[in-house]
Amino acid sequence: MPNAGKAFRFAVLLLSVSLLLGRGAVRLAAQAPACSAQASVSCLALVKSAVANEVAANDDPSKHMFRSRKETAQGSQTRIYVETREATAGMTVAYNDKPLTPDQLRGEEDRLDGLVNSPEQLKRKHAQEAENSEHTLRIVKAMPDALLYQYDGEVEGSAGMGHPGAQLVRLKFRPNPAYQPPSHVEEVLVGMEGVVLIDPTQRRLAKVDGTLFKEVSFGWGILGHLDKGGHFLVQQCNAGGNTWEVSRMSLSFTGKILFFKKLAIHADEVFSDFRSVPSDTTFAQGVQMLKSEEVNLAQNGVVGPVKPAEEGAH
Repeated sequence: MPNAGKAFRFAVLLLSVSLLLGRGAVRLAAQAPACSAQASVSCLALVKSAVANEVAANDDPSKHMFRSRKETAQGSQTRIYVETREATAGMTVAYNDKPLTPDQLRGEEDRLDGLVNSPEQLKRKHAQEAENSEHTLRIVKAMPDALLYQYDGEVEGSAGMGHPGAQLVRLKFRPNPAYQPPSHVEEVLVGMEGVVLIDPTQRRLAKVDGTLFKEVSFGWGILGHLDKGGHFLVQQCNAGGNTWEVSRMSLSFTGKILFFKKLAIHADEVFSDFRSVPSDTTFAQGVQMLKSEEVNLAQNGVVGPVKPAEEGAH
């Protein structure tokens, strides 16, 4: 089944704004020429091959346990996650870098146990993650056609962005005036400009940093709009072997939903401590892993701030 957990985290950014190639796609990536200041066509080929990798990687069966720390205007929240074959299991372990109270911890465990013991609830969770994954993939697939790219130098990768020491190709992007979004899902791209960093060897998206330079309607203006100045950033890193994971997501958007309801989203989330788990891990097994990890973190006092993934040059 598609790895809904990976794409789900990407979707939180792109939709509120992803990952091994099949043999044919690998040949496509290998044939794409190098991108340089003199080769705008080659830059587009690089984007296409990287996007093909992101789409194909959605079927990567590898699974991970990892930790996140999310900061909002209301404070911080630290969570641990396990990707399973059924859905992604998540558990809060700290608020504002302080461990949960016994009552809070009991509430988290009861919520997870409820999902384990309710096939219908777990089915709905899986369906929601799959829908988020599908929406994200539609946006990623649209990137080669929806945006125009210009070579803008190289940036060295880091532990939280691409691969340490790797030379990442930096491309500026802006909307393609000829692009017509096929649905409201892709409409966010028509008002966005920014930069993308691509690992030219592994052909993966290491960073996408975009800003809305104009107001963007979604749902043809019926559902609402996003205000000019909205910003998002997503970074990926090599988590070992050919597996990449999202390492940071930053989101700052305002707007309106259904004409009258104000929308204000401001969050910065860092993902770290990626560890492989068996690809056939069940949700129930994932929950047990989370409970054991929570005990381990509490005993070792590891609930403080996570060092933000390096952004590299803007």
